[in-house]
Amino acid sequence: MNTLTIIGLGAGDFNQLQMGVYKKLKAAKKLYVRTVDHPVLEELAAEGVGFESFDDVYEKHDTFQPVYAEIADSLIEATAVEDVMYAVPGHPLVAEQTVQLLIAAANEGKIELVIEGGQSFLDPIFGALKIDPIEGFQLLDGTSFSMHDINMRQHILIAQVYDTFSASEVKLTLMEKYDDEYPVTVVTAAGSSQEQIVTVPLYELDQSVEVNNLTTVYVPPVKSQEESLRDWTTFRQIIATLRGPNGCPWDQKQTHESLKKYLLEEAHEYLAAVDAEDDFAMIEELGDVLLQVFLHAQIGEDQGYFTLEDVLASISKKMIRRHPHVFGDVAVEDADDVVANWEAIKAEEKETSDKPLLDEEYRASSALQTAYNYQKRAAKVGFDWPDVEGAWDKFTEEWQEFRHEVTKGSNASRLDEFGDVLFTLVNLARFYKLSPEEAMLHANEKFARRFGYVEQQVKASGKPFSDFTLEQLDAFWNEAKQLEKE
Repeated sequence: MNTLTIIGLGAGDFNQLQMGVYKKLKAAKKLYVRTVDHPVLEELAAEGVGFESFDDVYEKHDTFQPVYAEIADSLIEATAVEDVMYAVPGHPLVAEQTVQLLIAAANEGKIELVIEGGQSFLDPIFGALKIDPIEGFQLLDGTSFSMHDINMRQHILIAQVYDTFSASEVKLTLMEKYDDEYPVTVVTAAGSSQEQIVTVPLYELDQSVEVNNLTTVYVPPVKSQEESLRDWTTFRQIIATLRGPNGCPWDQKQTHESLKKYLLEEAHEYLAAVDAEDDFAMIEELGDVLLQVFLHAQIGEDQGYFTLEDVLASISKKMIRRHPHVFGDVAVEDADDVVANWEAIKAEEKETSDKPLLDEEYRASSALQTAYNYQKRAAKVGFDWPDVEGAWDKFTEEWQEFRHEVTKGSNASRLDEFGDVLFTLVNLARFYKLSPEEAMLHANEKFARRFGYVEQQVKASGKPFSDFTLEQLDAFWNEAKQLEKE
């Protein structure tokens, strides 16, 4: 089997090229280069070293992944004919995706692969920027990284920033985490005679700086809490500080039990923001919900029972387990299949428990939600009418029984029968796939809004409520309803 040798051209100019690498390049019988856009190659060409580049492949594709795949395939085909040397910028094992594809091919037995040395761009970059990598740094691929990859507290080096377009993509991704004015440094040809170091505000990254395949973008670590407000770690630290020895007395004394009402309240306020289709309110209210989640997690950590990582691991495992059509090999045709799979997996999970079926369905914060959960759980094991008509008949029956107790029964029996009426209404909501809790929230909000209008009209008159008849107040109510329709 012929051999494919991969060698690094280094990170700078010809004067930085290692002697051993130079001799191997000179001796190569068949030499390919990923791109001719490297200062070493101009000198080698002047010395009569011949090579073929893959620059034309870049012109054929709109994204980098198919470019790398075609280069790797071409090299595998060439190696089938003769020994081949492939030269890449920097070091072959640093930020070279074509090399990773070739390593995978070698592991599959398609080619015989040898990787030679070469100076990576990291050493001269650290020297040019005067940073110590032991403080923590990330090396990211400018063609594929996302904001979720970024650790704002570390030195960040972004390679593969070839041109204005890639610089623009990097800028837009960074702006999802950093302020527009955050300083970033563009380093080109670090350590060589052509070295350039320019620091600009983030928003100018693709406008005022020239970039090429020897360019690396450096993002320094954040230095203040204010600069890292979009980072999850910052919020976690804030909560830990509030609960810590020098924190807030109110936050310090909270327990899971004392916070229950706030979680429910914040969830309702978020639902109201959704109903109002108010994106800014949703951001604020989701933040309040998130605060409750982080507070409970911090309390768990303070007490030594669980941490936020336990919470994340639990829900992550559940999402992977209940989505086999995404993370496994189960096939689905539509959303109904997804729901059926979800319920089947959930049922399997519950079968491993010896607890009574309704135990986990109780919600102390909401009798409506508890009723809904009880009925839904019972229905899953077959305790249900075949269609909604049975639920309507049951409602009619319970309504008549309540009417009877209102006229002839005791207060206790009235309460009991009224509870049965409400329970059947919840069942009707379940059949029609409505949330009784959400319906009640809507009704309360609607009443508060309309009665607020009635109250405004009464105040505007300068008279007390007692001076108005029910018909007059009802007229204000109808005005409020009409205004909602306009």
